[in-house]
Amino acid sequence: MNIDPPLIAGPVAQPRKPRLMPPSGAWDTHAHIFGPPSRFPYTEGRGYTPPDAPAEKFVALLDHLGFARGVAVQGNAHGYDNRVLLDALTRYPQRLRGVAITDTRIAPETLRDWDKLGMRGLRFHLFSDTGKPGYVRGVGLDVFEVFHKTMAELGWVMQIFCDWRLMQDLAPVVRGVSPEMPVIIDHMLHIPAARGVNDANFQALLKLVGEGDAHVKVSAPYRMSSQFPDYPDARPFHDALVAANPERLMWGTDWPHPSIAAAVMPDDGYLLDLFMDWTPDEATRRRILVDTPQRLFGG
Repeated sequence: MNIDPPLIAGPVAQPRKPRLMPPSGAWDTHAHIFGPPSRFPYTEGRGYTPPDAPAEKFVALLDHLGFARGVAVQGNAHGYDNRVLLDALTRYPQRLRGVAITDTRIAPETLRDWDKLGMRGLRFHLFSDTGKPGYVRGVGLDVFEVFHKTMAELGWVMQIFCDWRLMQDLAPVVRGVSPEMPVIIDHMLHIPAARGVNDANFQALLKLVGEGDAHVKVSAPYRMSSQFPDYPDARPFHDALVAANPERLMWGTDWPHPSIAAAVMPDDGYLLDLFMDWTPDEATRRRILVDTPQRLFGG
């Protein structure tokens, strides 16, 4: 008998209104859509069971925070069944774009059909032996090679959730792929803030960003830091990335914040306030929130 994994905490139900609204045309480039399971069942073998976070709630959050558009990234709870994402793109074609996770059960040509609906990339998960051994439903570089050619032809992005320990080894791969398509590293490498910005793997990422070979989502500082709610020890990583190359950065809420305990659940409005505080230059904010995501996802 299959036993469902435990229910995780949901997002703050009524996030604060940001002190300063984002510039016109801004994007939230990282969120997840879950359920409802009556229409889109959660997959067996998943790592967690989320509360419902349907597309209409994400769009309502975009409106509340002042974002014109959003990028929905396939979540673990739905495995390789991207119907929940394709439905959202179909219902909100002017607001949403998507990044899927799939194994090779679909043909590369299927990506062309998804592209017409607003899918703009595939996400891959790379872990070390000591990273997240219990993580399920991620796919690696072997799957990327199957879809590589079609992704490049479509102008899609290669999005990577990378174990921070692997960045030095991954850097040559990123340099090899980047002339063909944008490569995005999630959540500032998800490196523990205690490692510090001089960590060799973070320095490898900085070099890629500085040379224009990688993009980074300067999102989810709460996945690096335990210093809720301001995460001051994560700010040096943000600052280093901005100094390296602000044209290769984007930002996202990471709503509905899967697997974060209710006691330290971030408020999405407060997260945007932190980004604004950490990024005081208006032109830099526009690059990160408007120009780069529009270039990567807006077509």
